[in-house]
Amino acid sequence: MRIAVIDGQGGGIGRHIMDKLRRELPENVELLALGTNSAATSVMLKAGANEGATGENAIIYSAQRVNLIVGPVSILIPHAMLGELTPGMAEAIALSPARKILLPLSRNAFDLIGLKSEPLPHLIAELVQRVKELVEKEER
Repeated sequence: MRIAVIDGQGGGIGRHIMDKLRRELPENVELLALGTNSAATSVMLKAGANEGATGENAIIYSAQRVNLIVGPVSILIPHAMLGELTPGMAEAIALSPARKILLPLSRNAFDLIGLKSEPLPHLIAELVQRVKELVEKEER
């Protein structure tokens, strides 16, 4: 299974997700760090990604070639992350055949109603648990 972790700005959320996925998933699962900028990609690589790529073309290309995409919900919103997330990136991620497991975090003018307010570490733990379930199902 090939999993893309997508993040931008400083890559802090992506780093936490990548670190926890690397510790929890089998070694044969390939983790790809996709950053909207080189800083985000770099911190995700240090956290355990097998490979990393940066920028619009890398995200557009790779979104079509992974089984699973994880990150904050803002990766689906054009111009999110202070403009780092281009409309092309958002469209490629949204249209990717890969399943998406997203954290309900957005600093944009969007309110996600019906979600419980949880600390980020709890949300990441829930995300990783869902990824583990999908990986185990795929391996059967």
